Amino acid sequence: MCSNPFLRITKQYLPHLARLCLISTFLEDGIRMWFQWNEQRDYIEATWSCGYFLATSFVLLNLLGQLGGCVLILSRNFVQYACFGLFGIIALQTVAYSILWDLKFLMRNLALGGGLLLLLAESRSEGKSMFAGVPSMGESSPKQYMQLGGRVLLVLMFMTLLHFDSNFFSILQNMVGTALIILVAIGFKTKLAALTLVVWLLAINVYFNAFWTVPAYKPMHDFLKYDFFQTTSVIGGLLLVVALGPGGVSMDEKKKEW
Repeated sequence: MCSNPFLRITKQYLPHLARLCLISTFLEDGIRMWFQWNEQRDYIEATWSCGYFLATSFVLLNLLGQLGGCVLILSRNFVQYACFGLFGIIALQTVAYSILWDLKFLMRNLALGGGLLLLLAESRSEGKSMFAGVPSMGESSPKQYMQLGGRVLLVLMFMTLLHFDSNFFSILQNMVGTALIILVAIGFKTKLAALTLVVWLLAINVYFNAFWTVPAYKPMHDFLKYDFFQTTSVIGGLLLVVALGPGGVSMDEKKKEW
C-alpha cells in the first residue's frame, strides 16, 4: 500500500498522464509533418541531395510512424512495437537533421529515448501480469535494466539546463539540480526526486519555452514549440518513474534487502 497520499490518490491516473506527456513530442512532430509537408520535404531533399521520392518517403515515414505509434501507445495496443518504431524515428531524425553533431539536441534525444525505455519496461510488466499463475524467477532482468537505462538517459535532459555562471542563483540551481539527477540515476529516494524534477522542469518549460507568446510566422515560434513538447515528453518519462518506481537495479530496492 502506498504511504504517500499524493501517490495513492494519483496512482490510477498518473501512468495515463505520463504516457500522454511522453508521446506529446511525437504527436506534435507528426502533425507538423502534415502542415509543413513541402518545407520538410524540400529541406531533406536540399540537405541530402536524395531526390524528390526519397525526401517525400522520409516525411511520410515520419508522419505515419509517429502518429501511428502515438495511437498504439495511448490505446495500449502493440506498445512494444510502437516503442521500437519511435526509437527508429529518433535515430532517423538524429541523422537526417544532423542532431548527432549538436550535443544539446543529442542529449535531449537520448533523454527522449530514456522515456521510451521506461514505457517499454512498463509494457513488459503489463505483459507479465497476464500470466500471473505462471512460475517465474522474480522480476525480469531486462525490465530492471530498461528502467535503469531509462532513468540514466532521462537525466541527460537536465545536463542541458545547467548554467555555468558565477552568480549565486545559478550556482544554487546547479547544485540542487545535480543532486536531484544523481538521486534519480542511482535510484535513491527516486519517486520524491523525480517528482521534484517534474515540478522544476515544468516551471522552466512554461517560462522559457512559451511558444504561444511568439507569432506563428516567426522561426522562433517553431523552435520554442519543438523544445516545449520535447521537454514535456521528458516530464512524462519522469512521471513514469514516479508511478512505477525505480525498478530492481536501484538503491531504493537494495534498501529493502538490508
